[in-house]
Amino acid sequence: MGEKKYVAYVGTYTHGSSKGINIYDVDVKEGTLTFRKEVQVNNSSYVTKSFNDKYLYSIADEGVEVFKILPDGDLTPINQVDIDGMRGCHMSTDSTGRYLFVAGYHDGKVTVVHTRRDGSLGSVMDGVFHKGTGTVAERTFRPHVCCVRPTPDNKYLCAVDSGIDQVKIYRINEEKDRLDEAEILRFERDSGPRIIRFSKSGKFAYVLCELTNSIEVYSYDGTGKTPKFEKIQEVSTLSDAEDVHDAAEGMRLSPDQRFLFCSTAGDNSVGLFKINPDNGLLEHRFTLPISGEYPKDMGVFPDGEHIAVVNNGSNTITTFTVDYKNNLLIMKGKPQKLETPNSILIMEVPEEE
Repeated sequence: MGEKKYVAYVGTYTHGSSKGINIYDVDVKEGTLTFRKEVQVNNSSYVTKSFNDKYLYSIADEGVEVFKILPDGDLTPINQVDIDGMRGCHMSTDSTGRYLFVAGYHDGKVTVVHTRRDGSLGSVMDGVFHKGTGTVAERTFRPHVCCVRPTPDNKYLCAVDSGIDQVKIYRINEEKDRLDEAEILRFERDSGPRIIRFSKSGKFAYVLCELTNSIEVYSYDGTGKTPKFEKIQEVSTLSDAEDVHDAAEGMRLSPDQRFLFCSTAGDNSVGLFKINPDNGLLEHRFTLPISGEYPKDMGVFPDGEHIAVVNNGSNTITTFTVDYKNNLLIMKGKPQKLETPNSILIMEVPEEE
């Protein structure tokens, strides 16, 4: 068995010089990214991997495109499917590898796509449109599904909707390949819930709210007939510069589950929180500038000692060493230029079969 190899896939908008997915070689020890090549995809605004790490899915203008991940981390296209709606903004897979879930920001739709054993995508199996209105502001006037993620027990799908300030919880009906609404988490009006992530233990959920620049922490229990979420904490993502227009954007947990990172645009910062493993509560460590504008997403290196931030506004990627002892971010070299980066996925390349 050889040394582990890691790559980073960065999805970009393609209305300028960017072509789609940019592939970087990852030096985990040094905390650096080295550009290798571009793979053409029309407006690859989000990328995610399959449950078995063998395939990469990308949002595209045409729907969703899937690639086989080669032993060197390169990508070869398999197929693409239309999702019977407007272009998506986020994706996830269930733990069985049977479904790909797609979030529709523009049309407020949750789409379920069949995934085949050979990695290709099949037909659309279900589609649910959210209903309701927020305030008169365009940003929250109608449903905007920002994130879709299954609960760790794979019983439910959480669809985060910033337009109507809700997380709709759907039961995954495997017999009928459909989504059945099971519960609704309601948030403060104009809070703009954007992302949900779960602890590896499955006991806690973290919801990043874009407009209130906050993280809400919930306990989760899926053992009963209906899912049970109970809010236990709310913390701010901001630094002291609260007089600027802010928008909480990205959120990741460290590989060892001891820390949570989040990025905030406007504030142009990254925050670090320590996670209490017993009760899931967050302890704020720092919120620091990242020398870039509009940090849309970030990736945590496999060692947990470094992060990479994709800055959509300044057209850069900035990488940092995380000094947990002194609560600092130490930049690694100069920002790398890349037009309109939108998402990043750092992963180990699967070994050749």
